[in-house]
Amino acid sequence: MNKLKKIFATDSYIVPLVAIILGFLVGAAVMLIGGYDPIAAYGALFKRVFGSAYDFGEAIREMTPLMLTGLSVAFAFRSGMFNIGADGQVLIGMTAASVIGIKLAGLPTFLLVPLAVIGAGLFGGMWAGIAGYLKAKRGINEVITTIMLNWVALYLANYIVRTFLLIPGQNRSEDIPASMWLTFLNSIFDNARLHWGTVIALAAAVFFYIYLWKTKQGFEMRAVGLNSHAAEYAGMNVSRNVMKSMFIAGVFAGLAGAGEVLGVFHYQSVFAGSPGYGFDGIAVALLGLTHPFGVILAAILYGMLTYGSAGMSFNADVPPELIRIVIGSIIFFIAAQGIVRWVLKPFYFKRKKEKVL
Repeated sequence: MNKLKKIFATDSYIVPLVAIILGFLVGAAVMLIGGYDPIAAYGALFKRVFGSAYDFGEAIREMTPLMLTGLSVAFAFRSGMFNIGADGQVLIGMTAASVIGIKLAGLPTFLLVPLAVIGAGLFGGMWAGIAGYLKAKRGINEVITTIMLNWVALYLANYIVRTFLLIPGQNRSEDIPASMWLTFLNSIFDNARLHWGTVIALAAAVFFYIYLWKTKQGFEMRAVGLNSHAAEYAGMNVSRNVMKSMFIAGVFAGLAGAGEVLGVFHYQSVFAGSPGYGFDGIAVALLGLTHPFGVILAAILYGMLTYGSAGMSFNADVPPELIRIVIGSIIFFIAAQGIVRWVLKPFYFKRKKEKVL
């Protein structure tokens, strides 16, 4: 009985694994209804990801911002906050890295690169800290403030680019100096835009785990997330922990912005709308069960599906939008874990009966 409880526990990795399988099966059923071949479609998807060194490198590049925005949402969630504003925090991080990289280009590279990366993280953290402050000191729901701050960040970023960084006649900033580019291992991956942001994301996941589960401050944050009233009764400073959790969550998202500017595009565009990094990060955090290492695995899956969906269109004539059905189905089964447990239960009892016989 204890083994059954362990399998069905909310933090068990069997549940998300089965959810992924069910999501692929739902996607296959939709393809069959639409007259497409799901085997050919999924084959084209994985061929797009693993078919060449360049595509594999680009798939990793696709995963990287999802790792950091997923960690941002998950960290805030573990502290009882729902960070809908990772998208705006990414934009603020991008803008900070762009301003530092372009306006301070005369500084030595060994100073300028860390300054741009750290600056992006700090400004992303301060932007998220606004919502944390309003929640802690004024009791304003962070869902509302972070959504509104996304739009403020979009218009502020565009204003800064247009006013201080714009190339005349174009809708983007000046180029970041090549000495600041974070790309690496290009020769191995056929000039794919792989960059050091991936290493930063993995380091951030390790920090996430150690900080929340191995330190006193992390224990307090998790306690506040589980029950703020009980934490306050135990003598913990709830307001301080709320602001601190949002700041750290914003740092993760700001680092994602630095990676995109310094490692991928090497300039900043004037955005017509939300780039969507933060909203995809919400899906990644849910799929990873808000655990840092689960988020990394979820970002790998999400990035593979997103990048590989183009192969479905080119090689199997399947609309790439169908991959959103697969992703949505996986998230649905993660959320509706009772369905997954219902699917698993007969298999477990059948195996148990065979052992008794």
